[in-house]
This record gives sequence, structure tokens and C-alpha cells, in this order.
Amino acid sequence: MSNTEAPKTDHSRAVAESEGITTNVAPEASRAARPRSFSVADHQIPTGREEEWRFSSLKDIIPLLKDETEYVAASPLLGVTVETTASADELINATLAEGEAPRGSALVPEDRVSARVHETDGAATYLSAKRNQELADPVTVNIHGAAGDHVSAQHLVLETQESASATFVLNHTGSGLVAQNLEMIAGDNSSLTVISIQDWDDDAVQLSSHAARVGRDARFKHVVVSFGGKAVRISSVSAFAEPGGEIEQLGLYFSDEGQHLEHRLFVDHAAPNCTSNVTYKGALQGKSARSVWVGDVLIRKQAEGTNTYELNRNLVLTQGARADSVPNLEIETGEIEGAGHASATGRFDDEQLFYLRARGIPEVEARRLVVRGFFAEIIQQIDVPEVRERLLAAVEAELSTTMHA
Repeated sequence: MSNTEAPKTDHSRAVAESEGITTNVAPEASRAARPRSFSVADHQIPTGREEEWRFSSLKDIIPLLKDETEYVAASPLLGVTVETTASADELINATLAEGEAPRGSALVPEDRVSARVHETDGAATYLSAKRNQELADPVTVNIHGAAGDHVSAQHLVLETQESASATFVLNHTGSGLVAQNLEMIAGDNSSLTVISIQDWDDDAVQLSSHAARVGRDARFKHVVVSFGGKAVRISSVSAFAEPGGEIEQLGLYFSDEGQHLEHRLFVDHAAPNCTSNVTYKGALQGKSARSVWVGDVLIRKQAEGTNTYELNRNLVLTQGARADSVPNLEIETGEIEGAGHASATGRFDDEQLFYLRARGIPEVEARRLVVRGFFAEIIQQIDVPEVRERLLAAVEAELSTTMHA
């Protein structure tokens, strides 16, 4: 594999201008300087020139950006069901109106779509593990979209209160245009795991803003898995609010012909003595298969004792596929434990293939084994057996077509 970073392109800007969308936005000097506001009017429609949109598939997501497109609250048009074995003494299952805490404590919109979701969904789904409660089983949220001209807008707030522990699994299926805000709040000394699985139909389009707030000595694990959908763009912001926190972010994606899967991460080290680790892996096969991964880490001046690392690996299985991978690291203090990043994109490891074929394994099966091993590092770190089995089956399904050198 070799380190890669794709050059800027004006394709997205040309698409936007062809749709009558024009604006001028100066690039920010720092990822932290990006404007944030609950008001839609404070967010301009992107052109493709902006750093945060230059790799995006604007031709697919423009319907979500236009003012004339109707946004409709998730309930009842976006099927949302919650499955849990937790009792009312352990878990709060309610809704939050605009301005009702803790809604808005982790997420302030950074783009127009997120702001429109905030304005549209006036009854955010709220799931919170109560103080000192350890939920034995995962809480599953099934989100099913339906095709239509409108955008289904959904706001979710997931929380572990002080010294609580919980795992939430979000299953995204179906079709349609979906815009989503997801707030994740890990209270002091709590443990919060959120697994978001994008298993949409081939024509679905999803734009999501994920935001996490990590309290003192809290542990937050965020897993994003993207297999389905025509265009999926997930932007996450994870911030340390107090010292001693830990963030682990894992990602797995498989882009097929005509798919555009985009994942953007920002880890904000705003408190001392915190640790973060990011590992994302993706595979691509088929003509015009596309993936985008952008990882930003900011270590602020007050964040002494920080230890952080981010890694992205991409495996290109066929000609015509393209992976963009851009790690970024900003450091404002020298008093840290460690900081680094790595990014690589390449084809099969010839030595691995030779080793397997020399032992009588046919080439096609050898390639399958290499891909399964490539993803195993991520899948094995998921603590929910049912999810691990599902992902292994999904990888097998993706590899069901013959792969060529």
C-alpha cells in the first residue's frame, strides 16, 4: 500500500453551479473554526469549493441542500422502533423538544442539513441509561426509510448518565432521502458504545451529523459500518469536556459500483489527560466505487497529557474504484504523551497472495481470505456477538462476485 491524498477537484462545484447554487466561503485556518449555529440562515449552501464538501457527491445530495425540498419529521414517515430488555428503572425512553436538555448539549449544527433537521424534528428520540445502571443487553434502534420526494429528518439523543454503562445499535435500512442528527453524551465515569450500521437499499441517500460529549473519566466507543446506500455521508465530532476521558472510533465500509461512502471525523482534545484512537478500514470494488475518509484531530493548548492516534486503510479490489484518505493533526501544546496518524490505499498484498496460493488455495479464495483478514481487526473489536456475525455475513455477501486483479 502507498500513502495517497487526492488533489482538489472542481467537479462538485460544477454540479452545484449547474443547479443554480452559488456562494463564496473562505477556507477556515483550523477545523475548530468551522461556523456552528442552530439557524439555517447561518449556513450557506455548499458549492464544492469548501474543504468539508470538496470530496462529496453533490450531485446525489443536492436535493437535501435545496431550500425548496420538504423536510418532514422522522415520526411517523421514517419508521423508528426501539428494542430493549431494560426496565424503566434502568433506561429512559422518551422524546425531547427543542431546547429541552440534554438535547443540544453535544451537537450544534455545522452545516445546513443538520440545522434543518434541528428545526424540523421537534420531538427527538431520547434514550438514556440512568445513573449507576449497567444495561446487560444492547438497546437496538431500527430506522427504516421509505422512498419519496421529501427528506425524512431525524434527531436522536443517546446518553449514559454518571457511572452508567450501555450499548446502542442503530440499524438503518430501506430507501429514501434521510437527514439525521445524532447526539451521544457520556456522563462522568460512564461507558457509552454506539454502533451505527448503514445497510440501506441501493438508491438511498443519507447525510448524518454525529456529535459526542465525553465527561470526566468516561469511555466512549463509536463504531460506524457502511455497506448500503447510493450516497452516505457521516460527519462526526467527538469532544472531551473533562479530563481523563477515552474515545475509540472504529469504522468499516465497503463501496460497490456507483456507491459514494464518505466518513469525516473530528476529535477535539479540549481537556487534559485524555486518550483517543481512530481506526477505519474500507474496501472498494466496481467501476466508480468511491470512498472518502477525512480524519481531523485537534489538541488544544490546555490538553496536556494527550495521547492520540488515527489510522485509515483502504483496499482497492478492482480497476475504476477510488479512495480518498486525508488525515489531519493540529497540535497547540508540546506537553503531550503522543500523537500520530497514518493513511494508506493500495491493492492486494502480493506476498500474502503468494503465501496462500503456494499452499494450494485457488486465487479467488485467496483474495477472499485476504479481505476477510483485512476487516477482522475491526469486527473483532465489536462487543456484540450478533453484530459481529451480521458483519461477517455482509462481507461475505460483498465478496460473492468474482474479484479480478
